[in-house]
Amino acid sequence: MYKRVRLKDTVEVPPRHLADVTPERVKRLLQDKLEGRMDEDVGSVVSIVEVQDIGDGSVLPNRPGVYYEAEFDAITYDPHMQEVVDGIVVEVVEFGAFVGIGPVDGLLHVSQISDEYLAYDGENQQLASTESSDTLGVGDSVRVRIVTKSIDERNPRDSKIGLTAKQPGLGKHGWLQTEREERQATTEGN
Repeated sequence: MYKRVRLKDTVEVPPRHLADVTPERVKRLLQDKLEGRMDEDVGSVVSIVEVQDIGDGSVLPNRPGVYYEAEFDAITYDPHMQEVVDGIVVEVVEFGAFVGIGPVDGLLHVSQISDEYLAYDGENQQLASTESSDTLGVGDSVRVRIVTKSIDERNPRDSKIGLTAKQPGLGKHGWLQTEREERQATTEGN
């Protein structure tokens, strides 16, 4: 879920910029420090929007810069448990598909895609059903539910988000359209 939040953090202003401690300078320093980082409490910082307040600077022993506490607004993305999200398949591997959901990727394990057996086709970067013509490949749009979440703040690339598409209304967008058409035909036939 995307949110606009008010946060506080400390930034170091290098000596060469001490004559220019403006909200714009502090915003650039905050962007360099925080954008793309994961935090257990706020999720992934997508964008620093606006600096609201810059506190008094303080000096630390043996450090050349001056440290300022800043209050600022940021756009964050925090994947919530059981949230249904749309995403794009960014990679397919033998054990499933990685789905881009906002600024992070989640794993859609092969066991959570379909009740049909899906075989890995590395040449075409897809998982293909052995029972029907259904395939799931790089670039496909999917609707999934977040079922597990483990955020690693020290190394955000090691954060893990588990996804499922095995519930009604979830899956590859093309499959969902076919599912709706079949339900409509059944309803009209009765």
